[in-house]
Amino acid sequence: MLSKRIIPCLDVRDGRTTKGIKFSGNIDIGDPVEMGRFYYEEGADEIVFYDITASSDRRPIMLDVVRRVAETIFIPFSVGGGIRTLEDMRDVLLAGAEKVSVNSSAVLNPEIIRQGAEAFGSQCVVLGMDVKRVDVSNKIPSGYEMVINGGRTPMGIDALWWAQEAERLGAGEICLNSIDADGMQTGYEINLTRLISTSVGIPVIASGGAGKPEHLMDVLDSGCADAALIASMVHYGTYTIGGIKDYLAGNEIKVRRSW
Repeated sequence: MLSKRIIPCLDVRDGRTTKGIKFSGNIDIGDPVEMGRFYYEEGADEIVFYDITASSDRRPIMLDVVRRVAETIFIPFSVGGGIRTLEDMRDVLLAGAEKVSVNSSAVLNPEIIRQGAEAFGSQCVVLGMDVKRVDVSNKIPSGYEMVINGGRTPMGIDALWWAQEAERLGAGEICLNSIDADGMQTGYEINLTRLISTSVGIPVIASGGAGKPEHLMDVLDSGCADAALIASMVHYGTYTIGGIKDYLAGNEIKVRRSW
C-alpha cells in the first residue's frame, strides 16, 4: 500500500499567503517562501501553491514567487493559477515546479490537458476541481457542479463527468476541492471525494474542510483519497505536520515518516 500524502496548500495573492472561507474574506497569513520551507522541514510530502487571483485577474502566474519557493524545498511542488497555455506550463516547470495544476483554463479549454500530458507526461498534469453542491438535475446528475475563477463562476458542468473526461484527456491526478467545506474546518466532503475517487483510476487529493487530524483519518481511511490537502489547521499553528502524521500512524494510516 502506498503511503498517504499530507500536502500543505499555499494560496497566494499579491505575493503573500492568504486564507479565507469559501473563497472569501481572505486575510494575509505570511510569506509563501518562508512557509514553504517551514512545512518542508516539518515533513510535508508535497507543497501546493495556488496563485488564487491569476485566473480571475487574467494575468500570468507570479513566476518569481514560484521560483523562490522551489529553491527552498526539496519535495514535489505543484503550482496552479493562471496557467492557460502550454507555454505557461513550461514556464512553471522551468521555474522549479514538478507539477502544474490546471483548473479554470482546463474547463474553458480541455485540450490543454491533452497538450500538457503529451508534452510533459501525465504525471506533471494535475486537474484542479472547485466543486459546489447543487440540486440534482438532468444537467448535473451527480448533484455537484464545477465552478471556476476562484469560486466565482458556476459552469453548469457535472463534476463527475468532468473528472472522468479529464482523466481520458490525460490528467495524472485530481485535486478535488469542495467550495462548501473550504475553510470551514468541519471536515472534508466525504461523499464528493468518494464519488470522484471511485469513478476514476488516477490519484485523488481531498481538499477543503480539514480542521483536525480526525478529518484526515476520515477521508484517508475510508478509501476515498490518496492524499489530503491541509491549510488552516497548520497555517494558524493549531497542529503540526509531525503531529498529524503521528496521529494517522497511530491509527494505522500509512504515512511517510522521516524521524
